Amino acid sequence: MAALDAIDRNILRLLRLDARMSNASLATEVGLSPSACLRRIKLMERAGVIRGYTALVDAGNSDATIAVIINITLERQTEDRLDRFEAAVRKHPEIRECFLMTGGSDYLLRVEVANAGEFESIHKEILSKLPGVLRIHSSFSIRNVLATRPRARR
Repeated sequence: MAALDAIDRNILRLLRLDARMSNASLATEVGLSPSACLRRIKLMERAGVIRGYTALVDAGNSDATIAVIINITLERQTEDRLDRFEAAVRKHPEIRECFLMTGGSDYLLRVEVANAGEFESIHKEILSKLPGVLRIHSSFSIRNVLATRPRARR
């Protein structure tokens, strides 16, 4: 796929705000015919620019309500150590996201838990047993500011 143009970026922006927006509404917003808009979306999907669609669940109605952000520092940053750590992380669905980072820590992880006791189990049974971990620093979220974003206009 060629580089994204301003219309593609606008389509992506609108889909991030409301992925259930009808193709007709989306086309009107970006100034395209519905068929041209759908063609661009399909191209971005095939190229992997759009990898999927998801539902944002209200944390008050979810079993896992507290996001925990975890900074992991490894003992060494060799390719082998990074590969082993990443392979181990992939085996644990409790770890929702894992980012290789620059800066003070090597990885940033996100887990969601119902309470501190549940996190203690994850810390003891999973995080502390990941290969090559030197330091674990965890922070509990208070609330997700962007989750309360107003709904997109239709």
